[in-house]
Formats: sequence, structure tokens, C-alpha cells
Amino acid sequence: MSKNTLVTNRSEHPRAEDTRNGQFFTPRVDIVETDKELLIYADMPGALPHDIDLRYEQGELTLRGKVQPSEPRGNLIFGEYDVGDFYRVFQVHETIDAAKIEAEFKNGVLVVHLPKQEAAKPKQVPIKVQA
Repeated sequence: MSKNTLVTNRSEHPRAEDTRNGQFFTPRVDIVETDKELLIYADMPGALPHDIDLRYEQGELTLRGKVQPSEPRGNLIFGEYDVGDFYRVFQVHETIDAAKIEAEFKNGVLVVHLPKQEAAKPKQVPIKVQA
């Protein structure tokens, strides 16, 4: 099963949120599939763990949060650093074991572990030899 059938990016058409004001950005991600799980690597430089909200509900994994402005260290000559709200939604296939989803945050990267249910994991089929 390929990652395209297990996780679908829904950020191109996010649901409208009445509480969101202003501009938000979409964090870049890599999605990797192994035999046991899907891994989502979300790049969020400048975010702090307490500013990140990751939720799974009714087949959707929602990533949102905030990057606060940092204290200036001098005169800013050039700036490309994104500051503000971020938001991204993924449609998650039912073969993911939702009860075992975990995440960790280190060095500005959020890693989300989406374990596959046992039935969805590949298995070796033994070959019988007939005499």
C-alpha cells in the first residue's frame, strides 16, 4: 500500500475556521512509509512544543500551531523567517491504528508516528515444497 492511499493532504482545501484571523502558513512535510508505520516529518522552525496542537479525529490528522516572533538580535537586514499560525490537515486511511499514534518534537521537526494495523502490515507467505 503506498503512502498516497494511506495519507492524503487536505491542506489545499481546509475547512473554514471562524476563529482564524490573518495569514497562516503550511509547514512542509515528508511522509515515509515502512512496513510497520507511516512517518510524517513536519518542518516547524521556531515553533515551541507547547505552541503545537496535533489532533486525530474522524479520520483526519490536524496539525496547527503558532510561531512567535523572536527577539531581535540587531538590525534585521533581510528576513525570510515565517512567523504566525500554521495549519495542515491530512486524511488518514482506516488501516492506521489511531489508538497508537505518537509524536515527538526535536530541533524544529515534528515526527508523527502512524502505526499500521496488523492486518495492513505486509507478511511473508511461506511456500510449500511438494515432493
